[in-house]
Amino acid sequence: MKQKSEETLEMRLASMDNLKRTLRKAEARQLGRFGLYLSFLATTGSATPFIGLFGTVWGIMTSFQDIGMRGFASLAVVAPGISEALVATAAGLAVAIPAVIFYNYYSNKLSELESNMQEFSADFLNLVERDLLSRG
Repeated sequence: MKQKSEETLEMRLASMDNLKRTLRKAEARQLGRFGLYLSFLATTGSATPFIGLFGTVWGIMTSFQDIGMRGFASLAVVAPGISEALVATAAGLAVAIPAVIFYNYYSNKLSELESNMQEFSADFLNLVERDLLSRG
């Protein structure tokens, strides 16, 4: 009889390993699902200032070309290119700043969620293991 109860306990502990793997897999799947668009926010937050800078350089180059073609500098010649440059800069920053704010917010929320999921899994596994051992 004792041999049979030991086998049962071993089988129960093997079930615990399966349960642990299943919980870890579910955690990873959910965290991946929740963090799916974080990379988009990170890319947007880091790339759009450079796009704005490119627009700024382009607008200033246009202003210098206009000055070179006309041979003199006046507000009427310089203003359109500088205006384009400022619009591009403002647009880049208008997109980048919220993207970085939301990235940081959701990244922190995802870290909290991961911590909560791991705590729950550990508590759940402890309860199940305690129950399995008490039956044996």
